[in-house]
Amino acid sequence: MLVNSVVIALGFVGLIWGADKFVFGASALARNAGVSPLLIGLTIVAFGTSAPEIFSSAVSALEDKPELAIGNAFGSNLFNIGVALGVAAILRPLTPPKSLIKKELPALLLVTFVTGALLFDLFIGLFDAVVLIALSLFLGYKLLRKKKASDGVGNCALSESEDAGESEPETRIWQAVAYMLLGLILLIVSAEALVASASAIAEGLGVSEAIIGLTIVALGTSLPELAASITCVLKGHYDLAIGNIVGSNIINLLAVLPFPGLLSPGLIQPPLLFRDFAAVTLLTLLLAAFCYYAVTRGKKLGRLSGVIFLSIYCGWFTVMLVNA
Repeated sequence: MLVNSVVIALGFVGLIWGADKFVFGASALARNAGVSPLLIGLTIVAFGTSAPEIFSSAVSALEDKPELAIGNAFGSNLFNIGVALGVAAILRPLTPPKSLIKKELPALLLVTFVTGALLFDLFIGLFDAVVLIALSLFLGYKLLRKKKASDGVGNCALSESEDAGESEPETRIWQAVAYMLLGLILLIVSAEALVASASAIAEGLGVSEAIIGLTIVALGTSLPELAASITCVLKGHYDLAIGNIVGSNIINLLAVLPFPGLLSPGLIQPPLLFRDFAAVTLLTLLLAAFCYYAVTRGKKLGRLSGVIFLSIYCGWFTVMLVNA
């Protein structure tokens, strides 16, 4: 018990320090490469913080546990908006970038609706996986086109950010990448260690494996998103924070769900769709609505939005535990 408690404490330290280095590297890479922090958040940061979900989903599918992989994806998306973004908005109101409501959020809504349509028959198989992979390739192509089209603008943005941040130490691209890799490794290792130790303590206290899987493991794989989002907002990198959440949620559906479809196709339980995915859809729609209102009215994604996100997540979590 004592050893596991120490590991949990060290795990939180690793998460905090790793998130700090990861976000520093990501913002430095954006400045040096001349691309927007939002684009970095949607791609590199999102892929990095989604690594635990992708890894655990692949393992679950190989062990013929498709529902565990699907539940991990849904639970992570709920946590990302309900807790990570909710807490971030409560700590410091966020300013959503205008491009978010034109491209990134519609992409998230499209992926969410397609996922719901594919799983509505309560079966995940090869066809579902192929559709999700094809959609990921299409969105990746659109993202590359956006990057090429904004290269000129990005160079201007780079000059502006350099002028505005002359007091910051110069960081070369290889140094930025090194900081990102170091931070990412710390995030993943710390999250895995924290989950393992917390699970051991829960088992020692007689908590069932089902509850451990639905709570500790699902939340543990999303700790990198939470740590990165809080660090982003505290450093004023709002584009990175929002881009991380939107990008991670897209990746969780497009990169995580194909594993069970390809490796262990089968039926899924109705609560997974009508309770858990319904909550995912609700939070996604609210995120889109709140961001649209904030951008069109010149407002911010404020503390009230954060409280609503967090309250919905807590409500879903309570219902899940009661029905477990």
